[in-house]
Amino acid sequence: MLPRTDKAHDVLHQEKHPLDAIFAPKNVAVIGATETQGSVGRTVLWNLISSPFGGTVFPVNPKRPSVLGIKAYPTIADIPAKVDLIVVCTPAPTVPGIIRQAVEAGVHGAVVISAGFSELGDQGKKLLEEMLAEARKGKMRIIGPNCLGIISPHTGVNASFANGMVKAGSLAFLSQSGALGTAVLDWSFREQVGFSGFVSIGGMADVNWGDLIDYYGNDPQTSAIVIYMESIGDARSFLSAAREVSLNKPIIVIKAGRTAAAAKAAASHTGSMTGSDEVLDAAFRRAGVLRVNSIDEVFAMSEVLAKQPRPKGPRLTILTNAGGPGVLATDALIQNGGELTELSQTIMDALNAFLPVHWSHNNPVDVLGDARADRYAKALEICANDEHADGLLVILTPQDMTDATGTAEALRPYAKIDGKPVLASWMGGPFVRAGAEILVQAGIPTFEYPDTAAKAFCYMWKYAYNLKSLYETPTAFAEDERIDREGAAKLIDEVKNSGRTILTEYEAKKLLGLYGIPTVQTEIATNEAEAVEAAKKIGFPVVLKLHSFTITHKTDVGGVKLNLKNEAEVKEAFNAIKTSVSNHPQWGAQHFQGVTVQPFAKLEGYEVIIGSSIDSQFGPVMLFGSGGQLVEVYKDSALALPPLNATLARRMMEQTKIYKALKGVRGRKPVNLQELEKLLVRFSQLITEQKWIKEIDINPLLASPEQLIALDARVVVFDKDTPEEKLPRPAIRPYPTQYISDFTMKDGTKVTIRPIRPEDEPLMTKFHEKLSERTVKLRYFHPMKLSARVAHERLVRVCHSDFDREMALVAVRTDPATKEQEVLGVGRLSKLPGVREAEFAVLVSDIWQNRGLGTEFLRRLIEIGKAERLERIGAQMMNENVEMQKVCQKLGFKLTKGKDLSEPVQAELDLN
Repeated sequence: MLPRTDKAHDVLHQEKHPLDAIFAPKNVAVIGATETQGSVGRTVLWNLISSPFGGTVFPVNPKRPSVLGIKAYPTIADIPAKVDLIVVCTPAPTVPGIIRQAVEAGVHGAVVISAGFSELGDQGKKLLEEMLAEARKGKMRIIGPNCLGIISPHTGVNASFANGMVKAGSLAFLSQSGALGTAVLDWSFREQVGFSGFVSIGGMADVNWGDLIDYYGNDPQTSAIVIYMESIGDARSFLSAAREVSLNKPIIVIKAGRTAAAAKAAASHTGSMTGSDEVLDAAFRRAGVLRVNSIDEVFAMSEVLAKQPRPKGPRLTILTNAGGPGVLATDALIQNGGELTELSQTIMDALNAFLPVHWSHNNPVDVLGDARADRYAKALEICANDEHADGLLVILTPQDMTDATGTAEALRPYAKIDGKPVLASWMGGPFVRAGAEILVQAGIPTFEYPDTAAKAFCYMWKYAYNLKSLYETPTAFAEDERIDREGAAKLIDEVKNSGRTILTEYEAKKLLGLYGIPTVQTEIATNEAEAVEAAKKIGFPVVLKLHSFTITHKTDVGGVKLNLKNEAEVKEAFNAIKTSVSNHPQWGAQHFQGVTVQPFAKLEGYEVIIGSSIDSQFGPVMLFGSGGQLVEVYKDSALALPPLNATLARRMMEQTKIYKALKGVRGRKPVNLQELEKLLVRFSQLITEQKWIKEIDINPLLASPEQLIALDARVVVFDKDTPEEKLPRPAIRPYPTQYISDFTMKDGTKVTIRPIRPEDEPLMTKFHEKLSERTVKLRYFHPMKLSARVAHERLVRVCHSDFDREMALVAVRTDPATKEQEVLGVGRLSKLPGVREAEFAVLVSDIWQNRGLGTEFLRRLIEIGKAERLERIGAQMMNENVEMQKVCQKLGFKLTKGKDLSEPVQAELDLN
């Protein structure tokens, strides 16, 4: 994996990753090693000694002087060498004590194979807590419990009770099911598939998905990460790691529990909640993770993504020598979200020029059963040059005149087409096997069946589509001064302090207005006279709706009256609503606090719903789709994890059917989609910043070419007695507004220092254009061309900060005359994996240096480090960078110089 750009130069030079103690240990102790045939303790010991890893294995068994001919020790403390990893095979009640002894002996890694923890209820959970408490005393990392173990083929470590060592390869396989893991290992022996790592993660008491994705994401011997998942565990950790790694390495997941019955089985198996499957899909999309449905697909897609480029769109051109397989491929393509390429007249003419007259004249391109290798190759060449095609699938069926091997040889030159994947389906058995092998060796993924190949293309497109959201630069919106965060928090506090958890419609609309979301004019009336006066003020016709502290679904109790044209109708409607609520068997007069009066305007437009609710694992989840009274009938909606930017808001809309209508259909004008994007972004800010919100719906939001306006809203907040630390947090850390503040430089120039945003990429390009060669060299330790520094692939990683991993600040100056913004400098604090330490980097544009900005950046990074509960921060800098060394000394850093001028200066600050 490429390192994050714009970071300090190998700052705290973290030589070993904390998980190296587990995956690349020098010495290993097996706790519970025994000679009992068929026991876990014997199998683990045998696997370790059967696969040399360059270290020593120490059996620990207080009842035996030796195990399998190797000297045994009563306890870990008796081992005469430093142990890096222990593998625990003893019963659960013994594990906390063993971990305590290991920590005292300086052990930093453990694989706990023992079962009997959280999957067995309260007693097991207590043991788990005790185990973790002991591990934290010594910064020990633990895999398990209740796991098969780990295998690291490249280092030779087999700390598992699996049947033998696996072949070394480039796939990291992570599994929550030990039994499934053994089946995959057995399959890998037959298929000669190699792994860079095999981890049975078990109960994930400590080391979780995020830790392992980070580790293998940085492993140069890993090309892809495949996961069998039953529960996600720490959702924020998983998403943070996946978003970081997926840009460089595919992460392919098969997640059990799609059905309710399977989810229940998975929960009972792992002792963990499985969460909503639809929300999980939304999370995978947000993180650039590809979800598949079967074990076969996991390994097939890892091969496809490794060998072929990602498609730029969903359109596939199919070449076949038989109609039936082409139809099967087409069905699979359409059912899985792909599209057939529409052949242009130019392509049709080129195919007509050499294909027999009876060819299909359409896509799939049926080159007929007598097609020889040259016909296939020429057709593929023409279709590959079609600018409308995003991918190609070549199908061959064995007919009398078919040369499967020769055709494969003829297609070999087309294995690598820039930006377009080429897939093949060589149907048949021994007759086509040699040709299929030629294609595989050439790098063309080959499938037995055409529908499987078409589905693989659809997976490729979905994967590419998800990744595009990660690196596409969003539209930059001007600072929205209409957002009143303090006012919104005050309104919610007032509702909570009154003992209520439901906002009235009036309060709900006021809350939306405080976040710049337009709402229909709404007046409260507690009696007939007030209702009439409000109607006159607004202007007829009007709508009357129930005003209640407790009832939110007004239609269900007869609480909505439309198109009231005069005073008499308003009075009649008021009394009808009052009577309906008072006589309702579930409610009563005490639930009637009056009505709200609103204008009745029959505007042309679409009714959409925007909402949010809490997921047990992912926190707030947003919903967008077709709205109105039939929202639950249409079920046209999409989910997303907040916060959103403009790109993510558009992606969310694109997943719904109503999106096509919003773009304009049948002569109707389109809705202002950019304004709708802004509204969704503001809504996502509302639900992430106002953490007391439990549920919120805008239904309907009227979307027309003229305006976007919320006609109705419902908001539920958490009870005031809910402890603040128990409030759900967003799975993706929201933009840290607490780190925004102004600063005045020595020369009086005013700037705003704030966390970086994805929208800042154009500003960062201009910033780099103004840096001198000396400044660039001092920052990166070597010259770096401007074209490399401003490349989109690089800047997208600079600007798309994951605030759980790093905090990047920019100093922004607004030109008083033009109002254009300019970045004057960048400060970055990047956390190191597995420890409470971070590296810092500061870069200031040459013309703005020596004005106090660099010092202010570093001062703020120190404060952020403390606020984020880090223990130490540091950096390395060139000897000639005396300016930065002075800044560090001024702020209390300890500087350590190398033996000569070629070695960097180390700066470190203990934040404790």
